[in-house]
Amino acid sequence: MEVKEQISRWRLILGQESDKRLSEMTDMTLTQEQDLMDQALASIYNRTELGGFGSPNGSRGAGRGPSNPQISRWLGDVRTLFDKELVTVIQNDAVTRCGLKQLLFEPELLENMEPDIGLASTILMLKDQIPKRSKESVREFIKKIVEEINKLLEQDIRRAVTAAVNKRKHSPIPSASAMDFKMTINRNLKHYNPELKTIVPEHFYFFDRTSTTAANKWTIILDIDQSGSMGESVIYSSIISCILASMASIKTRIVAFDTNIVDLTEKSDDPVDLLFGFQLGGGTDINKSIAYCEQFIENPAKTLFFLISDLEEGGNRAGLLRRISDMKESGVTVISLLAIADGGRPYYDAQTAQKLAGLGVPCFACTPELLPTLLEKALKGQDLSQFEKLRK
Repeated sequence: MEVKEQISRWRLILGQESDKRLSEMTDMTLTQEQDLMDQALASIYNRTELGGFGSPNGSRGAGRGPSNPQISRWLGDVRTLFDKELVTVIQNDAVTRCGLKQLLFEPELLENMEPDIGLASTILMLKDQIPKRSKESVREFIKKIVEEINKLLEQDIRRAVTAAVNKRKHSPIPSASAMDFKMTINRNLKHYNPELKTIVPEHFYFFDRTSTTAANKWTIILDIDQSGSMGESVIYSSIISCILASMASIKTRIVAFDTNIVDLTEKSDDPVDLLFGFQLGGGTDINKSIAYCEQFIENPAKTLFFLISDLEEGGNRAGLLRRISDMKESGVTVISLLAIADGGRPYYDAQTAQKLAGLGVPCFACTPELLPTLLEKALKGQDLSQFEKLRK
């Protein structure tokens, strides 16, 4: 890279205040495209009189009325000038640095926003403030993110469950209606009788029909913390919950909690509806939510319980640990999925996580891409202590 180009890039990073000093190093001028980039970045990062969004004199702040078209044009410029990854960073900075939260619900603004899970978390936290004119635009914005994550995860989750919950198990009990013809033929090809021109099987294989009954289905319970710190994890959890709920081979329960409990299982047909069922914010009473979920444990050996939380217990922590211990001793597979943000950075109460680990409960800051593997291992009853090595 030439020195002149390097200096131009530094100029874009440092802003207009660096013009004089950088010009002393070389004859530095920005191209037309770089000049547009500079103007777009200055709108949120420049602290000089060129200001940001708002009034014509450049004062900081969101502004009202005339500023909305300006912001929409700015978003269009940003999406044209920068890579997608940078666009999400810049628009999130615009929201947090320039006080644009009250403008997030302008329909024309949302149409220009790049789908981003962090921004979606902010919108869901403010969903009770959404004006009527903007509700459809907000749903469409959230729907775009849901569709992207669904494409990323659905096939792998379905494959993981299908591989683990094997409906093709065999039984020694003969049953003409349960005959596995394909395996019976394949395993007996060597017994083909040329005179009879047919296979004479020495062993027959039959499907185990009992494995498909309701009593033998796996139950997966997702107990999801909806306190204010859980935005990104709630979005991923909702989409994963809906994928699992759509599979007839398992039973899925979806419970949301802060200091109150909401059973969202009936909303699992639509991940967007499910997301809007969450009330992000408030405190945390994990013990209370676990007590509620215990009623759904019919067959402990066939129950997988996910506690999705930052483990910041505001209720009875001793009670929480006791209930988890009793649940494990009964035969339930218990996994604690820790809160994640910023594409996988974990945050959680280390002391509670350590006590859960002491009870033999694996605590993972598991990114969504790895969840299908974790799910398959858990349903197969494999040792999850090795999962940490897999993640590395």
